[in-house]
This record gives sequence, structure tokens and C-alpha cells, in this order.
Amino acid sequence: MTTAARTSFAVDIGGTFTDVVMFRGRDVLVEKTLTTPDDLLVGFFRGVDALLKRSGATPQSVDGVIVHATTIVTNALLERKGARTAMVFTRGFSDILVRRDSRRYDMYDLQIENPPALVPQEDVFTVRERVLSSGEISIPLEESDVDALCDELAKRKIQSVGICLLFGFKNDKHERRIAEIIRKRLPDVYVSLASEIAPQIREYWRASTTSVNAYAISITQPYLTTLSTRLQNEGYPSRPLIMLSSGGVVGPATAGRMPVRMIESGPAAGALGSAHASRALGLPNLLAFDMGGTTAKVCLIHNHRPLVTGRFEIDRMYRFKEGSGLPVSIPSVDMIEIGAGGGSIARIDELGLLKVGPRSSGSRPGPACYGQGGTAPTVTDADVVLGVIDAENFLGGAMKLDTAAAGKALAGLAKPLGISTIAAARGVYQIVCETMAGAVRAHAADRGADHRGIPILAFGGAGPVHACAVAELLSSRTVIFPPMASVFSAFGSLVTPPRLDFVRSFLSRLDRLDWTQVGGLFDEMEAEGHKALMEAGAQKKDIVFEYSADMRYLGQQFELIVELDARPTVKDTAAAARRMFEDQYLKRYKLIQPEVPVEVLNWRITASAPAQVAPELDGQAPGSSTLRHSAGRRRVHLWRENQEVPVMPRAALKAGTSVEGPVILEEADTTLVIPPGWKAELGALGSIMATRVASQASSLAASIAGARTNSMTASMTASTTASTTKGQTTTAKEK
Repeated sequence: MTTAARTSFAVDIGGTFTDVVMFRGRDVLVEKTLTTPDDLLVGFFRGVDALLKRSGATPQSVDGVIVHATTIVTNALLERKGARTAMVFTRGFSDILVRRDSRRYDMYDLQIENPPALVPQEDVFTVRERVLSSGEISIPLEESDVDALCDELAKRKIQSVGICLLFGFKNDKHERRIAEIIRKRLPDVYVSLASEIAPQIREYWRASTTSVNAYAISITQPYLTTLSTRLQNEGYPSRPLIMLSSGGVVGPATAGRMPVRMIESGPAAGALGSAHASRALGLPNLLAFDMGGTTAKVCLIHNHRPLVTGRFEIDRMYRFKEGSGLPVSIPSVDMIEIGAGGGSIARIDELGLLKVGPRSSGSRPGPACYGQGGTAPTVTDADVVLGVIDAENFLGGAMKLDTAAAGKALAGLAKPLGISTIAAARGVYQIVCETMAGAVRAHAADRGADHRGIPILAFGGAGPVHACAVAELLSSRTVIFPPMASVFSAFGSLVTPPRLDFVRSFLSRLDRLDWTQVGGLFDEMEAEGHKALMEAGAQKKDIVFEYSADMRYLGQQFELIVELDARPTVKDTAAAARRMFEDQYLKRYKLIQPEVPVEVLNWRITASAPAQVAPELDGQAPGSSTLRHSAGRRRVHLWRENQEVPVMPRAALKAGTSVEGPVILEEADTTLVIPPGWKAELGALGSIMATRVASQASSLAASIAGARTNSMTASMTASTTASTTKGQTTTAKEK
């Protein structure tokens, strides 16, 4: 890495590990420590303090930026650990969160289920008022209803309130007045306004987004306040910057008010790091594959940029079925996240078949091999049993793994299937790879992209262990392992520029737009962008804006986000906007309808500024501790039992040399598994480039096919008494 002679660091808190990357002049240091779910800041400062001690730095010498990505919002939502929250709607619309958008995500499932609303119906309130679709006030707000509401909120000890009135995005006067009264009478209650959080059309999506924000704000605001205060008290001169789902960073005050924008902050950092690597490597199209301890994330990098979507879902009941989760209308890096990490738990389902995930052992108790009380078999346990992970050299030897405990956990899984422990471990390895490959296929197909043959950038602690197997299943011939692969998301957050996305709804036909009104919306969003990014340390002169619009043919239900060349200010823009819309529509659907009018649903702005840290990848691949290598060969059971496989340090691979698989390359924080039929060499910027050289299926693919056959045969003949009901299996199936 190279950077200016300043000290900066980034902290990425994941479900299992907390990763820290520090730049100190031209030096780069990394640290990896177990996440502390009871108090995330314990793990945060444990990792930071370890790097400060190792580098000889002090808090006062950290004169660059401090960037933070965290899972605190995701954890609160998935585990339903938010504060008691209330929602306020227009009288007559109290059932918005229950009724949803009245769509069935599976027409043929008679027992269809949706995730429970974050706010129970008994904590939903209504007030008398009415704003029309034009923004005109039809019924003034009845303030006596608000007074009664405050009495009830105090009585129920509500900690947070979300306010989402009908057509509040057209006229927010009533929402703001309710918030003013609540804040005056109940100053300790957090208030979230839909007109600020999601000022756009579609009532259920707007209400759901506001409820998510209200549910999480009572956790994130104190968390970020405590973080900022502690950094200040310990002498750090910089305020932290918080990573957002859209792939940008903002100040803690802005992030604290809108925690819904932080849901995918960690995965988004990995996607931004992948985009940075694609530019450095000269590869415009990549598949970013991030497999950590709890989940695996996949993101398509197209023309050196990750795809960004205007909405997504969390907590899906069925992993790949749109509509089965809680919808959120915020800009986010477009990725798919599945429960397939190193800590994902393997089990036998009600049909007697071997399944992996989505439940995870997390950092506590963790996989059985961690020796912290975990007994369930996990992916990491399988990797240890197969010999691909060295139990004596995990985290550079800083954390010893219990091989016997891993074997015992896998033996308990193998016995009901009537197979050996090693066969069960192979089955776990195979299934988790198949699951991730299936997620890639679904994600790419939904976006009209061809995943076949695209180079894969593999990172995360477990990503390099499984990447080549996933690549074979996707017909990809190239896997790239970047420097610092294990903590690549933390690196990505450091190369992320200050950025914030804004949206305003204004439904109108493109050929009948009031461009003066559109200009007013852009003025409003640009002013908010300047304010938020200057809080994040950007100079006003450096802030730039990108413009886009949600467009569709008249009468359609869904729209495409179309990037515009410049701010649309004149009527001539209509023809150009239609042309860009139809170019994208043709690419997606293979047809256009020139005779049908086009309408605009939302106008969008992205405000951004240059990154304050500009490190460049080079050959360094530092570790969190000194790597103590074992003998030059290790017994591995992945491709065939008791196979002696060469093991070498990643740093031993020099420019101009290559190694043929099977071979295992070790670094302090992860393991690079190069299967038979592949070769690895040192590539540009210090990356390891693995290339598939065998024209026929490698022995890895053959062993997977064999394992699949043996596992299915054993599973179908094994006796099982599982009789779990559908309701009981929903979480195990797709949380």
C-alpha cells in the first residue's frame, strides 16, 4: 500500500470477526479479532489498540480518517433486538404494515408466510388529517389526537416513533408538526419522519422503511455517540466516518439519524474495495465474492462500478424470493447475501438430507473447533477436518483450533447419514459451494447478466478457501486473491469517498413535466448533499452530483433507474432521457415500445467527493501476527483421502513463478486453496491469480459429484424421525 504520510484506520465489525486496517505512512497493518456481540465497541477498541501498540502510534498521531462499517443495524433487525417502537399513520390506514402491498411472492404456496412487522399492531396509532396526492391539505391535523398520542406513548414507555402520513412526501407539514409536539412533550423519544427517511411514492415501502429506521435509531444513535465520545476522550483528533449501504461514508450525526442507510455497510465496503481493485487491475467486470464467518455476499462489478439499487429487502423468509422480506426504499449496493459463511451450521433436514445454513454459530459460541462451547458442525469445522485449514496456524498461530472437537461435531452429522466423518465434511464443503454458486446464478439472471466466465475476486476470511470450487461451478477460469483478502472490506471502507444519495417522488409523464418544479427538487437535494458531505469533511468545491431518474412506460408497475448525462433543466432533456431509458429497457427486456408514453416516478441525486485516503494496491500482504508455517506438505482429504498436498506461504510465490495445484497457500488471516487442474502465480498489484488450466472437469469437480451422489444415496436410505412443521422450519430454511 502507498498513501500520504498520515495515519488512518478502518474498522469493519462482522458477525464473527472484527477487522481493522491501519495505514501509517507507507506502512499498512491489519488486525483480526473476534466480534464482541454484547458490546461491539469492546472488539472495536481491542483491535485498534493492538495495532497502535504494534506500530508504536498513539491516538493523537491518527491524523487521517477513521472509517467504520458495522452490523449493528442488521443484527438488531434480524434478531428483533430493537427498542419498543410505535408508528403513526393517517386515520383509516392503520393496517399498512400488516396488509403490506397485497402481493403474493409465491402464487402456489397456500401457506405463504411473511416476516412479522417490526412494530406490533397494538403499537400502531392514527391521527385525523388528510393530504391529497397533489399535496393539498384536505383535512387539517387534529392536534388533540397528537396530545392523546403523547399520553399513550408515555404510558406504554415507547422509546421510538415513526411517522408516516398519507402523501407526506408531497407535503410534510403535518408530519413535522406531530414530530414537533412529540419532541416537546417527550424529549427522550426518538422520532423518524417518512418525509425525511423515504420521501417517495409507494406507501407500504415508505412505511416499512420508516419503521426500520425508527426501530434501529434508539440503538445506533447512542452507539455512534458513545463511539465519537470515546474517540474524542482518548485523544483521537478525527471524528469517525460511517459506511453506508450505498457505498459512501458520512458523519456520525447523519448516519445516526438514518440508521436504515447502514444496513449493508460492511458488505458495501467490500463491493467498493472490489471496484477499486477492478480499476487497479484493469478488469472492468468482476464478480466480487465475499465469504466471511457468518454470511457470503456476491456483487457484480460492471465498468469498474458496483451496481446500485434503489430498494432491497431484509430478513427474507425465502432466500431468493422477492417480496418475502421487509422492504427498504434506500439506495444500496446491489448484492445478494446468503447464510453461507464459515460459521454456518450444517444439519439434517426433515427429509434426511444434508443442509448448510443459514443459521450461524457467530463468534459466540462459534464453530466447535473454536473451543468456546460450540458443538454444532459448521463449515469451518469441515475445513479443519478436511485439512485445508491448519488448526495450529489459524490467524497466524494466534488462535489454536480444536481438531478433535471439529471431528466430533462432524461425526455426529455423519452417523445418521451412514457415511464417514470425512465424507460428511466433504458434503458440507460441496453444499456450501453449491449454495453460493446458485446464489450467483439467481442474482445475475435477475439482472440480465451472464455470470459464466467472469473473473472472481475472492476475499473474506473463508472466501479464498472456497473460491476456486465456486468458480468451477460457474464455469469461471480465473480467481483473483487480492492482498489483505481477509480484511478486504475494511480496506474498501478506507478507499470509499464521502457520498450520500437523495430521492424525491414526482410522478408525471416525461413529455408533460413541469421542469421548474423538477429544478426545485434538485435544488433541495443539492443543498442537503452539500450539508451532509461537508459534515463528513468534504470541501464544498469538491462536491459533485450525479443525476438519475426512475422511469417506466405508462401503465407499468415497476421502473428502471436511468442514469442521466447531466442535471435535466430544459425541455430538450425529455428526448435524451427517453432515449437513455429505452436503451436500458432494450438491454433488459429485448424490446421497446416507441408508441407508449414514458413517465418519471422519482428523481435521484448522488452527492460525492474525493476519498480522503487514496491507498493503492501493491505487493504487500501484511498479517495480523507473525505467520508460523508448518511442514511443506499436509495431509488433505478434500479431493481424495490422505492426499499429501504442498503447503507454502503466500509470500513465497515470487514474480515470474507459478505453482500447479493441488497446493495450499497460507497467510496469517486466510488460506488460499488451489485445486488440481489449476495453477497460481503472482499477478499485478500483488494479487495471486489462479487460472484453471485443465480442459476437463478437475478432480475437485469429480469429487464433488461423487460426494453429491454418495450423500444423496446415504441421505435417502438413512432413517429419520424429523417431523418439523413448516412454521418451525421457516427460520432454518431462509432467515
